[in-house]
Amino acid sequence: MVPVLDKDKKPLMPCSQKRARMLMEKGDAKPYWCKGIFCIILQRDPASRYFQDIVVGIDPGSKFEGLTVKSEAHTLLNVQTEAKTDVKKKMETRLSLRKARRGRNTRYRKCRFNRTRTINYIPPSTKARWDYKISLVNWFSNMYRITMVALEDIYAKTRKGAKKWNKNFSSIEVGKNYFRNFVATIGLKLYEYKGFQTAEIRKDLGLKKSSKKSEQDFYTHCVDSWCLANEVIGGHTKLDNVRTIFLSPLKRFRRQLQVQNPTTGGIRKLYGSTRSLGIERGTLVKHSKWGLSLIGGSSKGLVSLHNFNTNQRLCQNASIADLKILTNLKWNFL
Repeated sequence: MVPVLDKDKKPLMPCSQKRARMLMEKGDAKPYWCKGIFCIILQRDPASRYFQDIVVGIDPGSKFEGLTVKSEAHTLLNVQTEAKTDVKKKMETRLSLRKARRGRNTRYRKCRFNRTRTINYIPPSTKARWDYKISLVNWFSNMYRITMVALEDIYAKTRKGAKKWNKNFSSIEVGKNYFRNFVATIGLKLYEYKGFQTAEIRKDLGLKKSSKKSEQDFYTHCVDSWCLANEVIGGHTKLDNVRTIFLSPLKRFRRQLQVQNPTTGGIRKLYGSTRSLGIERGTLVKHSKWGLSLIGGSSKGLVSLHNFNTNQRLCQNASIADLKILTNLKWNFL
């Protein structure tokens, strides 16, 4: 099924590949890529504005996660993605660099105490995990009219009677509340299922989950997200679409005050930025030689390009004039 957008790029109900091809041949639609997914934009007013409910099923995990977009009649999209796990290490590195920088400073300065934690404080690593899920839901919402979300409810035990302990005992619990608030803010219905309930749904449908967590396969993680979505919206007793897109969070090298290691003479060079010659890093561009690639760092009026799938650097001397800017990405397609 091909996502369909109106002239204002608002999502309509998707259509089959055959119908999308026919519309483009007649000139009633034109192709459009929404961050890596092929869509069509109608060049006329739609014949009807009838909409079905569409649900996003989410199977969260520590290393890998599965997401499914499904209507009653069709499974529209399956996505398996690596979880965002690098933030904790980056925060520890930032802390050690800050301590070393303060130690090198000959002028004594007292520590600032303006970094206070509120009741709703979320650890940066947890916030990054759930923000990544939110970015995927927003991506789906640009292509489909999402109305519901089905989430596997990760459970963590807390101490009875210990109010202060229970508030931020588990980053998992705090992250779920953060995601619940997001879903409520954008007006979606949220359905939550315990892990054992997901297993029972999967067993009733006669489906098996692969034990190889890192394997790129529908039955590794997306089988659970599909079961959750199907349980909410119904429509199928057997799988109708196991085609899966595999993603990995795009790693960005944020701006730092200095490089970590000094050069000859103890000089520490300034390091990086989130933009290269005015273009945000991670932007998908098309180059005359390297094709589809991602924007990296910059030096001497030129930018580096990285592979669209592996993020490996292709060159360091690309000119802005040779680039066609397409869109900004937050993930790599594996």
